[in-house]
Amino acid sequence: MIEALKSDDVVNKVGGRFKLAVLVQKRLVDVTFGAPLLVERGDKTLMEAVVQEVLEGKITLEPPDRSAQAAARAEAAEARAAAGPAEADEDEA
Repeated sequence: MIEALKSDDVVNKVGGRFKLAVLVQKRLVDVTFGAPLLVERGDKTLMEAVVQEVLEGKITLEPPDRSAQAAARAEAAEARAAAGPAEADEDEA
């Protein structure tokens, strides 16, 4: 077992066990498909190296960019409002 996972430090660093599992899984996929490790691997397994990246704060689990989605929704709403009620009704039909 990876020693770093025996303590709750790494779990608390990312905000919970589920978030840690998601972060590690996504990072393992990235590294498997060619992304460089951000720590020296040495004799560590790939999993140990990824957990070390988490411990050192080199990777985090960021929420998706909601601002782009919100802007697109606002733009669509403005377009519907500018089209008027007749065209808006046609869209719903």
